[in-house]
Amino acid sequence: MSKKLSEMSLEELWQLFPIFLTAHQPCWKDWYAQEEAFLMSLLPQDARVSHVGSTAIHTIWAKPIIDILVEVPPTCDLLHMKGIFTQSGYICMSQSTDRISFNKGYTENGFAEKVFHLHLRYFGDNDELYFRDYLNEYPHVASRYEAVKLKLWKEHEHNRDAYIAAKTDFVRTYTDAAKSAYGNRYPGNVN
Repeated sequence: MSKKLSEMSLEELWQLFPIFLTAHQPCWKDWYAQEEAFLMSLLPQDARVSHVGSTAIHTIWAKPIIDILVEVPPTCDLLHMKGIFTQSGYICMSQSTDRISFNKGYTENGFAEKVFHLHLRYFGDNDELYFRDYLNEYPHVASRYEAVKLKLWKEHEHNRDAYIAAKTDFVRTYTDAAKSAYGNRYPGNVN
């Protein structure tokens, strides 16, 4: 009998769920749209749901995991939303007072066909939107980001934390450039 995911060590999880990159797939847009519709049925009307991460950048290789940013107003109870998401098939991976991360599509046998990471936050905690827009607008920067990811892939195939940490300076540099270029494109509230 295999272990439950909750019983596995971080190292065991990294072995079961290695970093894997693939060329951009047109189906990612559809997977996001389907999941967005599902999420909107669970969320307050004033929430903002956005496709972020490398699968939202049209030209680059990415892990075949759809990253979704869900922003809610500060009056929304994140712990209440956590209960709704976990009852709807998401697994809570980490939480703090103002951020909760979930995944869906991780099984004891490895990845399901469709895999999602959901990032629940308050409005304005949305650097990923700026980074996504900048890389979609500047394909030469997206190409550089892809090169960084491809270089790090095999080096950190079984250490997701190291992979993310190694990309941090690049992401921060171009997120800052995007915020400078775009100003307050994504304000702290959609209303």
